[in-house]
Amino acid sequence: METPLNLLRKRTSDNWLVGQDARAFLALTAAFAQQFSDFTPQKILIAEPDPLRFLAGFIAACSTVPQVFLGNPAWGASEWRQAFALANPDWVWGNCLSVPTYSPSLRSPPPSLADNHPDRLIMIPTGGSSGNIRYAIHNWQTLTASVEGFRQYFQLTIVNSICVLPLYHVSGLMQFMRSLLSGGRLLMMPFKDLKLGNGCPVDPVECFISLVPTQLQSLLDDAALASWLSRCKTVLLGGAPSWSELIDQARLNHIPLAPCYGMTETASQIVALKPERFLIGDNSNGQVLPHATVKILNSHGENLAHGQIGQIAIQAASLALGYYPEFFSESGVFQTDDAGFFNSQGRLNLVGRLSDKLITGGENVFPAEVESAIRSTHLVNDVAVIGLPDRYWGQILTAVYAPHHSTISPQQIDEAIQTKIARFKRPKLWIPVERLPRNEQGKVNRKALQQIAVRWRQANSTHESSTH
Repeated sequence: METPLNLLRKRTSDNWLVGQDARAFLALTAAFAQQFSDFTPQKILIAEPDPLRFLAGFIAACSTVPQVFLGNPAWGASEWRQAFALANPDWVWGNCLSVPTYSPSLRSPPPSLADNHPDRLIMIPTGGSSGNIRYAIHNWQTLTASVEGFRQYFQLTIVNSICVLPLYHVSGLMQFMRSLLSGGRLLMMPFKDLKLGNGCPVDPVECFISLVPTQLQSLLDDAALASWLSRCKTVLLGGAPSWSELIDQARLNHIPLAPCYGMTETASQIVALKPERFLIGDNSNGQVLPHATVKILNSHGENLAHGQIGQIAIQAASLALGYYPEFFSESGVFQTDDAGFFNSQGRLNLVGRLSDKLITGGENVFPAEVESAIRSTHLVNDVAVIGLPDRYWGQILTAVYAPHHSTISPQQIDEAIQTKIARFKRPKLWIPVERLPRNEQGKVNRKALQQIAVRWRQANSTHESSTH
């Protein structure tokens, strides 16, 4: 297999990194590759906040080091300790100031399956918002398979990308991979610069941009930015559940949106809705990309018919090899924590996460449906629904919400959703906060939400007793 560094050498003449000197970038990458070769680490953890240096280090490491781990510069000490314990790297490379002092373990852990794997491995972090980090094991081949499936599905030869997402995360990393491997161009810019209207140096007409729902919302709230976004070739939307009002607002602004379904384990999207389908009113997550197969299973592992909700199971050429340091079984089937169904046109519809499903008074409730109903009232800026243990209900539905303004009461919101969802789906506890704990991809930290709710419940136990 040709090394990533050699692939980069072939791209040097076309200045594919917008705003950067391609030859200077190649020289920087080659210098890092030489540095890594001289040191000969078996495992390197990249902790570099500067996007250009990150990419140079990533390409160099993937060309010279057997095992490459990516780190999130926003991690705190607890997350870094978890990453170190998992990876036990020989070298923590980069200029990330948040990384605590680290030295490799004096007593090496026993050899793992990953340690004996012949291919160079790329470990991409997943999780962390709950404090539990895992590394999905990929290699250059799985990432390449994701790019090829993307190109086939969207019928593209060249993929140009505007990247405002972090490169250590699969959503940002795959934008780089698509541009590098397809002969496309890549513009990297901080999302805050785009949001502040500091100017984008490329015409977005031929560009893909990937956003999480909270980013899309902030751009749509600015008329000039919404107009700019409508000129993009395609706006990929994923990373966290969106809400119906956001989708409606995007359609009203003629945004060429492509809602996606994928994860770190699948090297980004394996299902996507094409913009032309979105603009005519299709609210599904779209069709399965060519490099993947998706099935809906019941609790016995049997395939379900169209329209039946079940567990989403995936096979894909881009599927991770395992969670470091262990590999998945040879079945090649990855059973997710997601529930969904295929409609009669064969398009996937997500329902929610199975582990988030709540059972209250014997009824099943998926938080995403309740959250969407609450958002549609326009009385909250943000909301997440969780369950707290309760002797009477089993779980008591609890809405942690950021009100649109301080005078809004829980009673107002509850009254506003009475006709939108069934009575048993309406929260019984309402906890106001200034903002919800979310990570950079917009995913809610549900562990932190539980802690907020437990503290609030303890402080308001007398009031709560009246809800039974």
